[in-house]
Amino acid sequence: MTIVRIDSGARMSQAVVYGGVVSTAGQVAKVTQGESVTAQATEILQSIDRLLTEAGSDKSRLLTAQIWLSDIQDFGEFNKVWDDWVAPDAAPTRACVESKLVVPALKVEIAVTAAI
Repeated sequence: MTIVRIDSGARMSQAVVYGGVVSTAGQVAKVTQGESVTAQATEILQSIDRLLTEAGSDKSRLLTAQIWLSDIQDFGEFNKVWDDWVAPDAAPTRACVESKLVVPALKVEIAVTAAI
C-alpha cells in the first residue's frame, strides 16, 4: 500500500493517508495573539476540513479526535464550537485534556483520524 503525506516538511506531515485511514498532526491556529478559544478552534476546524478533503474524506467519516486545551476552563466554550462543527450522527470517539501547549498564546490543539 502507498503512504500519502499531505503538506509534508522535514519534521512532520500535516496528514498521512494509509490503508484507508487519514491521520492529522495536531492542528493549531496560525493567528493566536489575543484570540479566543472560539476563534482558534474555528480556524483549526477549517484546517482539518481542508486536510480531510485533500485526503479524500470529510468530518462525517471521523473515527477519533484528540483535543488539548491550555486551560480546562475553556472546555464549555470549545464544546460550543465543536458541537456546531461535528457532523450530525457521526460523532467520533474523543479525548479532551488540559495541557501546556508549545506556544503560550495557543489555547487549543486538535488531531483527528478519519476513514477515507
